[in-house]
Amino acid sequence: MEAAHHKVDKYYIDKVDSDKKSIYCHHDLMGELFIPTHKHEKAQLLYAEGDVVFVTTETKTYFLPARHFIWIPSGVSHSIHPKSDKVIMRNLYFPVEAKENEFYQEEGIYPVNNLLLQMMLFTNRWNGDLTKGSPNFTIASAIKAILPQICLVNLPLELPLPKDERLAKILRYIESNLGETILFEDIAKQFGFSERSLYRLFQKDVGMSFMQYYTIRRVLKAIELLLDEKLSIKEIAQEVGYSSVPTFSNTFYKILGQRPSDYLNREEILKKRTRIEGVTH
Repeated sequence: MEAAHHKVDKYYIDKVDSDKKSIYCHHDLMGELFIPTHKHEKAQLLYAEGDVVFVTTETKTYFLPARHFIWIPSGVSHSIHPKSDKVIMRNLYFPVEAKENEFYQEEGIYPVNNLLLQMMLFTNRWNGDLTKGSPNFTIASAIKAILPQICLVNLPLELPLPKDERLAKILRYIESNLGETILFEDIAKQFGFSERSLYRLFQKDVGMSFMQYYTIRRVLKAIELLLDEKLSIKEIAQEVGYSSVPTFSNTFYKILGQRPSDYLNREEILKKRTRIEGVTH
């Protein structure tokens, strides 16, 4: 069963570039468990519903929450790992045009507004190559064309992969203790660093401070818990080490541009819409 599953993966990945001029469409409605490292000549728009998808490139792990999309430029090696089989992934692969907007050359994660959501839901029944001159090609091209105009904030939902094993050990410790309050000076002491040398190691290896890394990791964990819908916002704040709900809410807002409660409400709206779509199609 597993081998056949990977054959299907490979089949559609190989098909992406077979017609250089088409826009290729692939929707995975069941959430495959893992798509191994690969790359394609076409750029990819990967939109997720239902749960979190981890996208790993050579240097970073991107954390793609439901109702967001990631833009992966042409030629970037990446693997895709949905967190659960609740994930629905919608993929559009676009040929690279001459003199494209700079937007298309950068990896990035963006929230999906109502306009883009409706356009993505419209692609529900498409599959395979959309060829130039067809109505679907025109609609898909419009989806691509609108992105630089509506996607103005590239969300910092990625964490760099550490190269130094000493730092990797510290990051694993942080991962396992997100519910505790972790202080930089305590970490330095515990792992045998002076604060100054650990600060330097963070900056050199992952290009951000301990506090930046720790804050993003806590918010990413909070998104997972919000999507699980088992805990209240207060309980989620505690699970990721915040004793104050307003502080948690403000931090979440700084990174995602919306409050945890808004994030939950919009997720509910999407579920209702997706159910209606399923009934009407």
